[in-house]
Amino acid sequence: MKDYIYITIGTLLFSLSITLFAMPNNLAEGGIVGLSLLLYFSIGLSPALVTFIFNALLLAIGFKLLPRHMVYKSIINVPLLSFFIYLTEGYGQTIEDTLLAAIFAGLLTGVGFGFIFRAGSSTGGTSIIARMLNHRFGWELTGTNFILDSIIVVFGVFIIGPINTMYTIIALYIGKKVTDYVLEGFDAKKAVTIISPKGQEISKLVLEQMTSSATIFDGYGGYTREQREVIYIVVRSHRLFSLKQLIQGVDPHAFVVVHNVKDVSGGTFFVTQHDHPLDPTTVPDFEQKTESKR
Repeated sequence: MKDYIYITIGTLLFSLSITLFAMPNNLAEGGIVGLSLLLYFSIGLSPALVTFIFNALLLAIGFKLLPRHMVYKSIINVPLLSFFIYLTEGYGQTIEDTLLAAIFAGLLTGVGFGFIFRAGSSTGGTSIIARMLNHRFGWELTGTNFILDSIIVVFGVFIIGPINTMYTIIALYIGKKVTDYVLEGFDAKKAVTIISPKGQEISKLVLEQMTSSATIFDGYGGYTREQREVIYIVVRSHRLFSLKQLIQGVDPHAFVVVHNVKDVSGGTFFVTQHDHPLDPTTVPDFEQKTESKR
């Protein structure tokens, strides 16, 4: 039931981005919706009708290639999209600042796509193609959809002109970013790799001062031939500066690499309390290892 609520909300938001911001301000869209808007601007065809016809054809093709649960959800979503466009296409008003219209069109589109993708469905058109490429070849979903949409948008230069086409590209980019946030969450995280002879001390301070945990590996320098401790820590982005200060205070010469992280689950990275100050599952006892080697 939750998936169908997401589909309904996402489809409504996407429809509103089309009818409230794109149609009255001569902005196009990507994929089949973009094609329907270009036909609307040029010869006056209803976007609701054109969208339904083309999406139905693509869905018939996707029926043979996509998993059945994706197809069934898209069967609901495709007519729903056309229905919402039909209901709301007369409510849009021209906005003097076209950039503002593009920004809000992108925001609504991004949130709408995020809800729809979370439900395992698609908006039809190039989203169905993106789903097929993602399912068959593992291509990144929103990036593939962005490229396919951009191909359609380029043709808008001949109908809505180069300026409005550039505004449309801005809207698409904003939509992609917002979709990523909805799918992955706003709580961005960073993975930090630290190479230092003072790994135990850094790990202990991270545990005590940042209420986070660390994993320590044995490292070996290819040039120096010296053993080093390699620490791996995941922190929320807003705490990265504090972690760098902590490392700097312990070892100003530590080698630090920061990586972007899309998703983190499990483990003891973000626990609020540790039962054991030095959890042996995340902080190895190097003294005991040294004695055993002897």
